[in-house]
Amino acid sequence: MSTRDDHAEHRPVTAGTLAHRVPDLGGLELLLAVARVGSLGGAARELGITQPAASSRVRSMERQLGVALVDRSPRGSRLTDAGALVTDWARRIVEAAEAFDAGAQALRDRRDSRLRVAASMTIAEYLLPGWLLALRAQRPDTAVSLLAGNSASVAERLLADEADVGFVEGLTVPTGLDSAVIAHDRLIVVTAPSHAWARRRRPLAAEELAATSLILREKGSGTRQVLDTALGGLARPLIELSSTTAVKAAAVSGAGPAVLSELAVGEELAMRRLIRVPVDGLVLARELRAVWPTGHRPAGPARDLLTLTRG
Repeated sequence: MSTRDDHAEHRPVTAGTLAHRVPDLGGLELLLAVARVGSLGGAARELGITQPAASSRVRSMERQLGVALVDRSPRGSRLTDAGALVTDWARRIVEAAEAFDAGAQALRDRRDSRLRVAASMTIAEYLLPGWLLALRAQRPDTAVSLLAGNSASVAERLLADEADVGFVEGLTVPTGLDSAVIAHDRLIVVTAPSHAWARRRRPLAAEELAATSLILREKGSGTRQVLDTALGGLARPLIELSSTTAVKAAAVSGAGPAVLSELAVGEELAMRRLIRVPVDGLVLARELRAVWPTGHRPAGPARDLLTLTRG
């Protein structure tokens, strides 16, 4: 004697979106498994779910469609005529879903095959090399390209879809980008040992720094933005250079004082090729940020790189 539910009470859903009217893929896969193995219990085992869960899923589909799909009896389960027809339709839907999944995986594989990084100079020179080596250990098949420039150019590359993730070191987040703080940095005043400031016994006053011509990064760089803001836009350039390495080399040569990231001058300070000059009444701290176009949070290799920056 059949133990099937009283399907006469089933009423189909006739309103709402297609998602409310069509069974989900899990239910359709279950129906195909019942057709293959001829048993609801066997279908449940094949899909790794319990038999009560399988029965509940079948009942849910029957209520949703308004027809009986499976006859259940002590001898096993068999599809009703309507169930056989629905199973035929289900097979086409599942095959289409498999094609969809394969296509999505191909897109992920293409995305994961490369990573385009744009970074301001200090981060590109002193932090990114270590992060990228760690990323290569995790993703040896991902080809990475690094575009180094100032913070303004990083924003331009991201907004032009020329980079997947960027890193900047200014005081503000460029318009059109979301961000996350990944580290903190501080700018310091340095000069060659031969400069008079290297022999000072008292810290510089901020006004004295503002009145002195300095070796500076170009406008648009995060370093220059921090210094100009701290000095009220009064920083005086002796010479403007487009990279941290160039500014550091000019300072080491004795051309004049410079303001550089503490990250960039550790070796030179330790070997006394540069001398740190304290300054009173001046805060030159800044946040280093990862940035990406608003609403497009990094995924794949870019997401993994962000994780490494916080390690």
